[in-house]
Amino acid sequence: MGCSDKVKSFTTRSASETQALGAALAEQLAGGEVIAFTGGMGAGKTAFTRGLAIGLGAGDVASSPTFAIVNEYTGRLILEHFDMYRIDGWEDLYSTGFFDYLDTDRVLAVEWSENIESALPEGTIRVDIRPGNAENERQITINGWKGAR
Repeated sequence: MGCSDKVKSFTTRSASETQALGAALAEQLAGGEVIAFTGGMGAGKTAFTRGLAIGLGAGDVASSPTFAIVNEYTGRLILEHFDMYRIDGWEDLYSTGFFDYLDTDRVLAVEWSENIESALPEGTIRVDIRPGNAENERQITINGWKGAR
């Protein structure tokens, strides 16, 4: 995405607020977007993705795909939820089928995207989730969300 992209920062105070932010982003998606998440274990990446699934009309179905590598949720758009935590190198990445999903009308939500940084396409929406000051607080920065308010 170009120079006109917005970088927006949000503070959420619960998993449900993080989920609501994901649902708000989902309303702006047209299909074909790649959403790359960064943040530590338990940061809220799956809660945000659960919100994406809800916002796309798939329901409250998202769970961490750690062992499956990819989960698929069907709503007004198909959401492919990848967990790249255990991906180590191009051979592992190819085995996930990740490249088969690029350039489709599916939305790709990629947890642990730092493990596949060089494979992310131009225009990727980047979501960084960090702990805030309080126990359930999260600082969320979204880069490339055209609809960010």
